[in-house]
Amino acid sequence: MREAYLHGERPAQAVVSGFRHSGRVVVAAGIIMMAVFAGFMTGGETLVKMVGFGLAIAVLFDAFVVRMAFVPAVLALLGKAAWWLPRPLARLLPRVDVEGEALARRPAASPTAEDGARDTVRV
Repeated sequence: MREAYLHGERPAQAVVSGFRHSGRVVVAAGIIMMAVFAGFMTGGETLVKMVGFGLAIAVLFDAFVVRMAFVPAVLALLGKAAWWLPRPLARLLPRVDVEGEALARRPAASPTAEDGARDTVRV
């Protein structure tokens, strides 16, 4: 959702676009984790069964209620305010560029003879 917003989509459209792209992944991950934790319920000990059941219900709630209902609703209601970051906090957090957007924005410098000489590795 944030990537869509950073690429210029309106906040409401970014939520829809992000949900469209990540919805299947969230459902698949939730189902897989629920299956794993439900597998704990086939064990012999009562404590392991209770922990498996509790974790399966927690994943069900997190994946389907929180991530697929509450978070998109709150982001849509907040609009641009959902993406606002206070300036002091922005200075403290590292700038992580997973997609390489900063490389695309950086102008390409034309190599000169001196640059080529400096980049040459001498053995």
